[in-house]
Amino acid sequence: MLSVPHLDREFDYLVTPEQSPQAQPGARVRVRFNGRLVDAFVWERRADTDHTGRLGRLERVVSAEPVLTPEVRRLVEAVAARYAGSRADVLRLAVPPRHARVEREARTPTEPPVPEPVDPAGWQRYGAGGSFLAALGQGRAARAVWQVLPGDSWTERFVDAAAQTIRAGRTALAIVPDQRDVDALCRAALSRLDESVVVALSAGLGPATRYRRWLSVLRGQGRLVIGTRSAVFAPLADLGLVMVWDDGDDSLAEPRAPYPHAREVAMLRAHLGGCAALIGGYARTAEAHALVGSGWAHDLVAPRDVLRGAVPRVMALDDTGYAEQRDGAARTARLPSVALQSARSALAAGAPVLVQVPRRGYVPSLACGRCRAIARCRHCTGPLSLPERGGAALCRWCGRADPAMRCARCGSDAVRAVVIGARRTAEELGRAFPGHPVVTSAGDTIVDDIEDGAALVIATPGAEPRAPHGYGAALLLDSWALLGRQDLRAAEDTLRRWMTAAALVRDRAAGGTVMVVAESSIPTVQALIRWDPVGHADTELATRAEVGLPPAVHIAALDGDPESVTALLEQARLPGGVDLLGPVPLPPGVRRPAGVPEEMTVIRMLVRVGRDHVLPLAAALRHGIGVLSARGGQHPVRVQIDPLHIG
Repeated sequence: MLSVPHLDREFDYLVTPEQSPQAQPGARVRVRFNGRLVDAFVWERRADTDHTGRLGRLERVVSAEPVLTPEVRRLVEAVAARYAGSRADVLRLAVPPRHARVEREARTPTEPPVPEPVDPAGWQRYGAGGSFLAALGQGRAARAVWQVLPGDSWTERFVDAAAQTIRAGRTALAIVPDQRDVDALCRAALSRLDESVVVALSAGLGPATRYRRWLSVLRGQGRLVIGTRSAVFAPLADLGLVMVWDDGDDSLAEPRAPYPHAREVAMLRAHLGGCAALIGGYARTAEAHALVGSGWAHDLVAPRDVLRGAVPRVMALDDTGYAEQRDGAARTARLPSVALQSARSALAAGAPVLVQVPRRGYVPSLACGRCRAIARCRHCTGPLSLPERGGAALCRWCGRADPAMRCARCGSDAVRAVVIGARRTAEELGRAFPGHPVVTSAGDTIVDDIEDGAALVIATPGAEPRAPHGYGAALLLDSWALLGRQDLRAAEDTLRRWMTAAALVRDRAAGGTVMVVAESSIPTVQALIRWDPVGHADTELATRAEVGLPPAVHIAALDGDPESVTALLEQARLPGGVDLLGPVPLPPGVRRPAGVPEEMTVIRMLVRVGRDHVLPLAAALRHGIGVLSARGGQHPVRVQIDPLHIG
């Protein structure tokens, strides 16, 4: 595989009669290119050639295993075309490295057992959910965006859909954000399906184990593949259903070129294969809502009467508190007394209480106590944090300690906390609720499950443990840290994090209460109170359409030095109706493109097109990248289409 952009095409080689039985499409081979041996795949076999010169021969067949199936090959080409990337880069994501010892292991073909009939009761709560399940059993290409009810088990519903698909004689693929979700879905699947048909693929597996499982899928042994973002390329035959859980999670965005999003790759795969698709979550992204608006997918939502019986009571504690229970301390306290009373009531009833805080650590951000300027490192200007009580401040960038902080602006040595982390919150609440166990789940110490009984659980978003019978109350703190981010997806992501935590709380009839410390007039807070993710996504999509932001349009971000970005735009044959925005300095927090010297300025240029013109834009940028690559002399320009963070 050649990673040079201008060589992103097929090359013809002769296959000897001795090599012919093994050198079949999809096999790994070695070829000589420009005087050196390189790894390659057999793309196709032909009896003729367009090459007018003398053809070289295959050096050898590395493996006769057809690891690049026709379906995956079409998907690789589609992803490269969609994201202005090279097929070599996509192939590195799609096909894992070879392990010869694993390939030589004996095959044990077995006839997979047919799953038991699926009880449709769980899906019938969602209006058209019963029809969706029936369509899967008939092998039809039903596509839906599903809003999960609080208290319902998304893993059980995914297994329902997968089992129904397998009973129809086809295979299923489930993509989830992280290892916790992989483990949870695997437990649910193995409780109802034979272990021979369930295959888990994730980055946490060792290379040999992952390749062994990947080969079992290629050889037709796995019928349900569960994995993280790279598993979306799993070589399943006769794919009948693609499922994506929590598509708003950043973990589903690939950090390597060409930077595809697993949701988009999954939907591309469903489109190319003519199979069913399901995007599920407690909240809804604007991208998923756009699929519903276009008619490509249908809504799967529960009727309002069913929803009202499943959700907890949600209250917002703004500056003035509730009119019926005024709370003067709410103006200054991080945790108003109303929230403390709710937590005490739940603990007294023997139920656990969940406290969600946005940041991990002790005090992750400090500021001057006099002028409120952010405390920064004297060596690298990175933000200072307090890792533990009574310890010295540490820089979050370079790790240097600053035992005697002094404000560079006003000279004061007084400091204050800008953000309180999970460990500091646990310390404070432990003093406020003596006699109750305190569990912290954040960072590297994530707790999956807690025991039943009264306990305080302090967790960061995405690290909330499951309680056997649900939480009695949930307190959502420091909402300003989530809503106040300068990010296109701040409101959408905040609602997703809040709903994920609130869904772990018991319903209103069982006394479940969720309190969010935020102004009740904020639209995102109102969406949580009403439990209306669809309405919030509709508003979000309409707002983005007004200002010309994805997914109402498509945007390509070009990052590089000014000369190289200008050269790329000159060589690209951009389609009509393109808007050029910028250049601007590279946004804070975005890493520099590889290959650009540190001393050079890096800029970002945005190229915006209509929703139906992303493929012409990607083709134009691929052409420009290829021209510059062939000419040489320019530093590489990083091209990302629809990046998560525009700036």
